[in-house]
Amino acid sequence: MKTIQSIQALKSLLDTLRKERKTIGLVPTMGALHPGHLSLVKQSRAENDVTVVSIFVNPTQFNNQQDLQTYPRTLEADCRLLEAAGCDLVFAPSETEMYPEKDIRVFDLGAVAKVMEGKFRPGHFNGVAQVVSKLFYIVEPDRAYFGEKDFQQIAVIRRMVQLLNLPVEIRTCPIIREKDGLALSSRNTRLTAGQRQIAPRIAATLKESVTFAKGKSVKEVIDFVVDTLNRQPGLEVEYYEIVDGSTLQPIEKWEESTEPVGCIAIYCGDVRLIDNIKYKRITT
Repeated sequence: MKTIQSIQALKSLLDTLRKERKTIGLVPTMGALHPGHLSLVKQSRAENDVTVVSIFVNPTQFNNQQDLQTYPRTLEADCRLLEAAGCDLVFAPSETEMYPEKDIRVFDLGAVAKVMEGKFRPGHFNGVAQVVSKLFYIVEPDRAYFGEKDFQQIAVIRRMVQLLNLPVEIRTCPIIREKDGLALSSRNTRLTAGQRQIAPRIAATLKESVTFAKGKSVKEVIDFVVDTLNRQPGLEVEYYEIVDGSTLQPIEKWEESTEPVGCIAIYCGDVRLIDNIKYKRITT
């Protein structure tokens, strides 16, 4: 496995590999890797000749500077995990390498970027589009891999790819969870021991809501999730919305969508976590 910091060095190496007709998979990450990331690496290795993992904490997608400062950075440990997982190339650029000058591009990401995370984290998805488009231009992957925990982000990236007419296939992989149900996230490392004990209530409540939803309205299910979690000391729901899985627009009635998805952002202490669950099976 090679670790590369330079854009030019990476492009030169990948150009050589492409001339050898090698297919290239990209797994974009911000580091602090966990088995969820490694599942993306595994999928990329199964579908491509070469797997590139980028590790870059992108400042333009943070609308909260404290969140940017406290985001975990564990490059050495990440590289050990990636080498064991069979990754071929790690791209770990500096901020000045990725942004030699300020990126002033503004993307028309449409309705998928205006709800949920887009509403509560203004500018976040434009920053995501900036960095992911840069990575796509640098790596020119055949396929790029993203986890379904970031459900809305996937829709935004698909929109960006469409806007820029980029020749990359977006591949998605299921959420990987701890044994107690907590969705794996780099932010989980910031949870205190006490917070880690209560965080699994998030996934448990979402799972309970699937059973609860039978015969109930969309609003009743939303209220059930929000009220149940807010009653748990240490948890505070920022939003819970049930949306159409394709458009990401909120629905009021189950009939409005063939694939309803419940998406949550919630604070466990001062750590902001996201998760989602699909309701398709109980509404068809």
